Parts: sequence; structure tokens; C-alpha cells
Amino acid sequence: MNLALPALVPALPALGAAATLAVGKKAPGLARPLAIVPVAVSAVLALVVALQLGTGQALDAATRLTPTGGPDIALALHLDGFSSLISVLVGLVATCVQVYSTAYLRKDPRYPSYAALVSLFTAAMFLVVYSGDLIVLLVGWEVMGICSYFLIGHHWETEDARSASLKAFLVTKLGDVPFLFGIFLLGADAGSFRIPDVLAAATDGRLGHPTLIALLLLAGVAGKSAQFPLHTWLPDAMAGPTPVSALIHAATMVAAGIYLVARLLPVFLLSGAALVVLAVMAAVTMIGSALCALAQDDLKRVLAYSTVGQLGYMAGALAAGDREASVFHLVSHGAFKALLFLAAGVVIHAAHTNSISAMSRIPGLRKRVLDAYWTMGIALVALVGLPPFSGFFSKEAVLTAAEHAANGEALTNGLGPASAVPEAAGWIVLISAGLTALLTAAYATRLFLVSFHSPQAEGAQAAGASQAAASQAVAPAAGHEADAPYSPELDEADPATAEPPAMRWPLWVLAIPTMGFGVAGLRSDWLPALLDGGSLRPSAVTAVIGTGLAVVGVLAAYGAWRSATARLATGRPAPADAGRVPEQAGAPAAEVIVADPGRTLLGPLFGPARHGFGVDRLYHALFVRPVTSAARLVRFLDREVVETYVRGSGVGANLLGRAVRLAQTGNAQTYLSALLAGVVLLAVLVAV
Repeated sequence: MNLALPALVPALPALGAAATLAVGKKAPGLARPLAIVPVAVSAVLALVVALQLGTGQALDAATRLTPTGGPDIALALHLDGFSSLISVLVGLVATCVQVYSTAYLRKDPRYPSYAALVSLFTAAMFLVVYSGDLIVLLVGWEVMGICSYFLIGHHWETEDARSASLKAFLVTKLGDVPFLFGIFLLGADAGSFRIPDVLAAATDGRLGHPTLIALLLLAGVAGKSAQFPLHTWLPDAMAGPTPVSALIHAATMVAAGIYLVARLLPVFLLSGAALVVLAVMAAVTMIGSALCALAQDDLKRVLAYSTVGQLGYMAGALAAGDREASVFHLVSHGAFKALLFLAAGVVIHAAHTNSISAMSRIPGLRKRVLDAYWTMGIALVALVGLPPFSGFFSKEAVLTAAEHAANGEALTNGLGPASAVPEAAGWIVLISAGLTALLTAAYATRLFLVSFHSPQAEGAQAAGASQAAASQAVAPAAGHEADAPYSPELDEADPATAEPPAMRWPLWVLAIPTMGFGVAGLRSDWLPALLDGGSLRPSAVTAVIGTGLAVVGVLAAYGAWRSATARLATGRPAPADAGRVPEQAGAPAAEVIVADPGRTLLGPLFGPARHGFGVDRLYHALFVRPVTSAARLVRFLDREVVETYVRGSGVGANLLGRAVRLAQTGNAQTYLSALLAGVVLLAVLVAV
């Protein structure tokens, strides 16, 4: 293989970003092609590299960048089935996002800088995927962090965007500090930062501190991949433009942490304690995020919590020792989650609101956005994990991995002994993943029914007010539920106009792998051959149980929705205030009733789940308030104490200058008299 091909994959988007920043404002017409073409070419090159590499092959190449007095830093390339597969996903999603953004932000004056940052973001993820050196990988890791800061805060004129971008940056950096020490310690133990050398050292048992290294690395993974307890930044990041959410959630930033653990899994297999910690972290993340998703009113926040939970699935598969299942679910999830966010953008464009309760009051919404309606339905079925869509096969692969680990037969595929995975880790992942499958089906069903099949909207349409319905369909909705967390973004598109093709055809492009990736990958077993060679076919027991739990979740949500709509039709309130909430706009006394099955299913947990079980409030009390109080104290000491001395020295010098100036009268007689007086005084002093 010509090494120029994989080198161009991250280089082209980076060059496109520089070109877009250089000429975007001077020649706005060039911004869009400069944003799309380099990323699209990189996607094609990534596919070519994957095809040329083939299955079961690996390629390593390196050149030393600089000596360090210890392990050298090398510009290294490491290609195998994992990097090939994920690079194709990154290229596909990034290209769809760039095309989609040309329509979604077509009137945005800051589009050139936005497009440049998306290209740089993509280049950084390609660098992480292809890098064979941990220090160079860290560069891409940190570049993604700073790009996410600017992209989440794209609408910096709003307080939500500013605070969300700062929160994302600080929380992920909190994990990156121990992550950096973990890389240094790993390089010191292995004698190299090269990934093949690190894996060889792990296989030979030459790592002196495997548990400490694994735990330090997990801190960075928890921040980047939004795992408990550093998950809180991701739902708030929905204040950024919707295409950015698709890119972050599907193929770049949050996927980087999972990819890193998959790449370094032999290191983690040396520490059973680290695997149990990872399993517990994944279990809490999965269940907690699914409960939160079931209570959210903001469409994008539902999807954000969904991403957190699905990342928990991937982390759980890694805790069970099966990186094949984890990466399989990563790629499957990347396709259907990108589809969900881009379809959500179309729906938000039409409804002019993120609130699903507000969408439920818009007559004819689903007919207005047929492409988004059908593709979102496809993606939600994949998210639930029903056959034959890709989410079914990847979710069942995770459950199968957990089942084998729980039985002491972990599917490590030669990376380490099966006994390296504690059975406790397998049981933790298996039980939590099963419960999450049920909750995921419930919140996905709730999202679809409340957004598109509300009885309020259908009743209004059946009343025959077609003209009014048409006007309502393009008017801003009444508002979201007042007590619900909400991450609005500025309206980039005019809701009175239909969505352009650039916002529609990427949906169907992403729908293809959402529907067919699982069947295509396992039918001829080319996907397992591309990865570690193990089996990814679901076991009969987990397939039946997993699918059964998903069906139960769907039926439970549907039954709760029918019950809520029946109470709404008869005018009787549902338990727990029946979803009766004040409208966001209009008089405070105006109220609406929302048929929300989430209230029925969660009961007393609905309020805490809606607000993330108070984790943000806890962090605010434990960390934010003390830090801001300390900052105020430092500010007081600086301004009132330190500056007082500084100002005092200046005032003293000024007074001394004034005193000296009084002696300078310009009168020669005065000067001579003072001189004579001084001479006499000196003479007296000498004589005495």
C-alpha cells in the first residue's frame, strides 16, 4: 500500500479547514465546496485504504519526530480492521454532516468558521484512529476537545451556548489530566509510546502498574465518552447546532474514548479491578441515562441521554473483554445516531422548537416532514434493537459478550485469557444491559408517539381547519414544559419553507447502513474476519431475552401513552399532575395537557430523572460554588490588598515628586540661599 493514501486521510480535512478559514469570508461562495470536497475525498480514501488493507491484515509505519530523553515520539501509522472500519464511519458521517450543514446554516454569517472547525474536528478524529503513537493520538484527542468547545458555543451570543461550551471543555479536561499521566506511565513502563510496542509489553507482562495505568486512562475515557461521573456535559452540549450534535455523538469525540480502550484492551485485561470499575461505570451510565431520557421534553436531550446510554453498552462490552462487540456497536450506533440527529434537525426546522410536548400540538407535523418521519422511525427501531436492523445485531453481540463473561468464558479472542475477566463484571453488564434494553425501547417509543402521533394535533386536524392547521404547522409552537431542561439553539432556517434536498438525502444515505449493516456484516462473516476473528452472532438465549425486553418496553410505553391519551380525551388528569404544565410563551395562567407516557412509567422518579437525578446540582454544590468562592476571595485579595500596596507605592512616589517640585522655584537667589545654608550646616556638623 502507498503510505500517501492513509496520510492524506487526516491531512485533507485539515488543509480544507485552513483554506476555509483563509478565504471563507473574502469569497463566501468557496466556503461550501472547501468544506465538503476535502472531507468527501478523505471518506473515499478511507474506504480505499480499508479495501486495500483487506481482512486480517495490519500495517505499521513510523518515523521518529523527536527524542525525549526517554521513550521517543514517533509519527506512526497503525492500520488494522478496527481503524479501517471506524475511519469509514467517520468519513461517511462527516461528509453527510457537511452537506447537511450547507442547508441548515445557509444564512449563518459564521458558516465559514463553523465549516472549518467541522473539517478540523474530522481531521483530528482521523488522526486518533490512524495514529500508532500515543502522544500523536493525544494531539488529535485534544484538538477534538478545543473544536468541540468552539462548535458547541457556535451561537455564543446565547447564554446557554456559552455555558454549555465552557462546561464541555472543563469537564472533559478534568478527565484529560489523569489520562495524560496514564499515557506517560504507560510509556515509561513499556519503554515506548508506540501502540504495537505497548501491546507487546502488555502481552509479555512487562507493565509494572497495569491497574493504575488502566484507572488513569479510564478517567479520560469517562470524560471524552461521557460516562458516569463525567457525563453531565453531553446533554447540555445540545445548545450547539444540530449537525454538530450528529458529528460529536456519532463518529468523533465520544467514540474516541471507546476506540482507545478497544485499542489498548490487552492492557486492561491485566487488571481485573479496572474491568470491574469499567463495568460498574457502564452499568450506572446505561441505566441512569435511560431513565433520564424517558423524562426529557427536549428532543435533542432525549437523543443525548440515549448516546450516553449506548456508549455505556460499548463500555460494558469492553468490560466483558470483547472489543469486537464494542466496536460493532460503535459503528452501528454511529450510523443510526447520526441519522436520528439529522432527522431531528429537519423536525426542529419544521416545528421551530426542540420540545416534543410543543411538537405534539402541531397538526400535520409528520406529513410535513415525511422523510424525517420515516427515517427517524427506522433509526429508532435500530436504537431499540429489533431485527433485522443493525442495532439488533450489535446490541445482541454486547449481551452475548456479557453472558459469556458471566459464565467465566469471556470472548477475549486471543487478547488474553478468559479468566482475566471477572465473572462479576459480566453479571453487572448483563443485568444492566438487559434493563437498559427495556428502558431504551420505552423512551424511543415515547419520543415517536408524542412527537408525531399526539391526539391534540390529530384532533385539531380532524376538525377540518386545514388552513389553520397549515399555518400552525409552520408557526412557532406554543412552548416547552416549564420545568424541563431545555437547550434551545437559534433558528438557522425559515420554518415557512420546505427543507432543501441537502437536508433530506443524507437521511436516506445513513438509513442504508442503519438497516443493512448488521445483516451484511454477519451474513458472510466478513465483519468478524475484519476485526479479531471471533463470532459476532447472537446466542439464542440472549437474542430471545434481549428482543423480549425490547418488545416489553415498546408495549409498556404504548400502553402508558394510550392510557394518557384516553385520560386527555375524557378531560381527567393523569397522576402526578397529568403532565399539566404552564406554557413557555403567553400568560402564566395558560396551561396545556400533554399525553406523556413517561410520567406514568416513571411515577415519582419522573422529576428527579428529568433533572439528571441532581448530579449537576451536586457538582455545583461540591465543586462550582467552592471554586467560585475561592475566585471571589482571590479577586478581593488582588484588588483590595495587593493593588492597595501597588497604588500606595505610586501615590508615595507622586507625593515625593510634588515635594521636590515645590523646591524648584526658578529663582537663583533662593537656590544660592539654600546652597549657603547647606554649606553652613555642613561646616557646623564637621566642627562639632
